[in-house]
Amino acid sequence: MNATDIVRNELLAELKLGVRTMEGLLKKVKEKDWEYRLADNMRNLQELAKHVVSILEVDLNIWKEKDRATIQRLEAKYDKLESTDAMIEAMYYGFDCYKAYMLSLSEQEFLTKKTKPFYLEEGEIQAHWLIEDVSHFFHHRGQFFNYLKQLGYDINMFNLYV
Repeated sequence: MNATDIVRNELLAELKLGVRTMEGLLKKVKEKDWEYRLADNMRNLQELAKHVVSILEVDLNIWKEKDRATIQRLEAKYDKLESTDAMIEAMYYGFDCYKAYMLSLSEQEFLTKKTKPFYLEEGEIQAHWLIEDVSHFFHHRGQFFNYLKQLGYDINMFNLYV
C-alpha cells in the first residue's frame, strides 16, 4: 500500500467514525427537542440533523460537477426525512457512495483530477474534496453535539470517539 492509499484510507476511516458517532447522537434526541433552536439565525436541531446526514451524498454530487438543480433535488430529499431511522439510513447510504467513489479513484486521479462545483470559479483535486468533507462533517457534528449539551443531554467527549 502506498502513502496516498494510507492517507485516503485514514481520512475515510475518520469519516466512518464521524458517521457512527453521529448515529449515536441522533438516537439520543427526544421528540420534544427537534424544534430547539440555539439562536434565531441558526438551524433548529432537526434542520441541523438533516444537514449533517446529507453532507456526504450532497457534497459527492457537487464534487462530481452536478448542476445546482440536481443538488437542490438531493437536499430536498433529505429535508423530507421524518424519522431518526430514516436519517441514519440516508447518512450511511451517503457514506457508502462517498467511500466507493473515493476508493474508485486511481492514485493519479485522487491527486490530480480537478473538479469544479457550480458555485466556484476554480476546481480542486479530489484529495482536497475528501479533506474538506472530513472538516465539513465534523464541524456540523460538533454543532449538533453542542445543541445537545445546551439541552442538557448526558453526553461527553466519549460520545464523539467511542
